[in-house]
Amino acid sequence: MWPELILKAKRGGLNVIQTYVFWNIHEPEQGKFNFEGPYDLVKFIKTIGENGMFATLRLGPFIQAEWNHGGLPYWLREIPDIIFRSDNAPFKHHMEKFVTKIIDMMKEEKLFASQGGPIILSQIENEYNTVQLAYKNLGVSYIQWAGNMALGLNTGVPWVMCKQKDAPGSVINTCNGRHCGDTFTGPNKPNKPSLWTENWTAQFRVFGDPPSQRSAEDTAFSVARWFSKNGSLVNYYMYHGGTNFDRTAASFVTTRYYDEAPLDEYGLQREPKWGHLKDLHRALNLCKKALLWGKPNVQKLSADVEARFYEQPGTKVCAAFLASNNSKEAETVKFRGQEYYLPARSISILPDCKNVVYNTMTVVSQHNSRNFVKSRKKNKLEWNMYSETIPAQLQVDSSLPKELYNLTKDKTDYVWFTTTINVDRRDMNERKRINPVLRVASLGHAMVAFVNGEFIGNYHKHIIIIIILSML
Repeated sequence: MWPELILKAKRGGLNVIQTYVFWNIHEPEQGKFNFEGPYDLVKFIKTIGENGMFATLRLGPFIQAEWNHGGLPYWLREIPDIIFRSDNAPFKHHMEKFVTKIIDMMKEEKLFASQGGPIILSQIENEYNTVQLAYKNLGVSYIQWAGNMALGLNTGVPWVMCKQKDAPGSVINTCNGRHCGDTFTGPNKPNKPSLWTENWTAQFRVFGDPPSQRSAEDTAFSVARWFSKNGSLVNYYMYHGGTNFDRTAASFVTTRYYDEAPLDEYGLQREPKWGHLKDLHRALNLCKKALLWGKPNVQKLSADVEARFYEQPGTKVCAAFLASNNSKEAETVKFRGQEYYLPARSISILPDCKNVVYNTMTVVSQHNSRNFVKSRKKNKLEWNMYSETIPAQLQVDSSLPKELYNLTKDKTDYVWFTTTINVDRRDMNERKRINPVLRVASLGHAMVAFVNGEFIGNYHKHIIIIIILSML
């Protein structure tokens, strides 16, 4: 599916494909690597280059991404004295070892732009500012170490850290969110560009929640706003949704991921989002010379409307963005002697500072709807019941339930805890029979209880349940 998806993105006006690197699928067991089939990272990057596009490599190796364990492999938990994402020798050793392996693979295949390849940016760590305070001084020293370690790998392309205000040295701090044109505090040094690593096209979905939607108009407004304020790169998160198969999704997150993206879960174009953004990208490309070499200026046109324009003195190179922050009413304003009509909360793009070629609220793209047809094959499937034997007695190992993750090694979500309760009926008054009570306090997602092999109750979510055992 890769070539088709990449070409759909390219036809949509994109010129960069961004990917995470998933440590827990590439090294599921310590020292045993998997880069085969759908995990062939080199082939994926090469396919991007073969289709005339650039690539961004987000290494992490903690990636979040609503992915199981944030991309960290389970075996890492069993390393003695390890503290994840901290100035901790065991963690830094294994992190650096994995990152170096990936970088060496890319270098060997000459995939960095400095070698003529498609990779123009790499990312180390991920959204660390959200947890940094919990680590105190160990967090400050860790992020400095991580940035300097990455720079020492000499890839010949810039490194970024998203949502990291204190990104060290030449590492570029970037923005994540929906409206970075207005929320980003800016690069932490004047020689760094403004980069946006995640412009959320919707929101991931958790079980029980309705689909999250973000309009094509709002997404387009945010992108136009970003470039009008000297932004250099926008990455959509996600541009293509997908399916998190098996145990890859994080806890509570559905297997459907960003189905509301411009390319939906199945790789189909979701209109008008895909088409409206395609028109936006075309308009921005018409402004390239002015954005790259023009001098930025701002002019107030009314209480709620401003013009941001880039002009190269002595030439005809000029591009303007007329932005209305009036969310209720449309306005007509004058710019350079001409009148322009602006719908409420919209941006008009003028690649020659005269003619409007695009407005973020004016959708001319087609609309579509997705229909489903029942599978004839599925309707012919025969379903069989599977019954698992309930263990009657296990070897006494612990008087209390163990921590689930350590017990299952992340290979399953299911585990049995069995215990025996001896009730001396001679101490019971026949008139006032006292039934034993089993009280279960758990942070698990779900629990099912049996007594003497008989089902007696269940509950889900974060639970504290009390089950009265009827001992007949």
